[in-house]
Amino acid sequence: MPSPPVLLQDFLHSATVRQRYWARSMAGWPLLAVACPNSAHRALARLEAAGRLARLVTQNVDGLHQQAGSTEVIELHGNIASVRCVDCGARYSRDSIQRRLERENPERMGADATMAADGDADSAWKSGDRFLVPTCTRCAGMLKPTVVFFGEAVPKERVAAALQALDEADALLVVGSSLMVYSGYRFCLRAAERGKPIAAVNLGQTRADALLSLKLEQPCAQALSALVARLRIEAPGRGSDMRLPPG
Repeated sequence: MPSPPVLLQDFLHSATVRQRYWARSMAGWPLLAVACPNSAHRALARLEAAGRLARLVTQNVDGLHQQAGSTEVIELHGNIASVRCVDCGARYSRDSIQRRLERENPERMGADATMAADGDADSAWKSGDRFLVPTCTRCAGMLKPTVVFFGEAVPKERVAAALQALDEADALLVVGSSLMVYSGYRFCLRAAERGKPIAAVNLGQTRADALLSLKLEQPCAQALSALVARLRIEAPGRGSDMRLPPG
């Protein structure tokens, strides 16, 4: 079974937990670094370019929406591609930290891993194994990826920006989320309070099922690709522009 996610307080107060996180992240980062957007990411980017989607609020931390071409993105839980010093605030690219991890822990090179939450990974590592955790080169402080860990609050400014975008929108579309985490569910509550229709594309139950005006139980890629085709939104480079036909 997958290991439980790292909790913020455990990461901050336990050297062993930090060893576990970085050992597993070292194994998982090569998988995440080469990940590519899928057709669902690309469909959302095309909807934005065509003026059908005003703002994309995501709980994902992989940056794939931006890679696909989306520009109006609010990353509620941050982005795993950067690392911050908890003590002095210095920032580093995750790639640079990976190089340090591999240089200082060569015995962990090539360890098998599968991706898990918050940039963690499921990989064989046990307490007591040798592992050097990276520290800040400026102050020797603690490094943490710039993602929201379990038990950590989403920054207020991100929530405020997402709520403002929702207030300015005509409707809310939920894509591929059960909404069991409150950080996403709150936007459905807000939309319902303001009388805005809510549509969802998700396989299985969502926490907001009672609030939905429309629900499609289909794979996200299939449903969004069909929507783009139905709206006759061409892929970039295929037509003279991205405008929709009249009506």
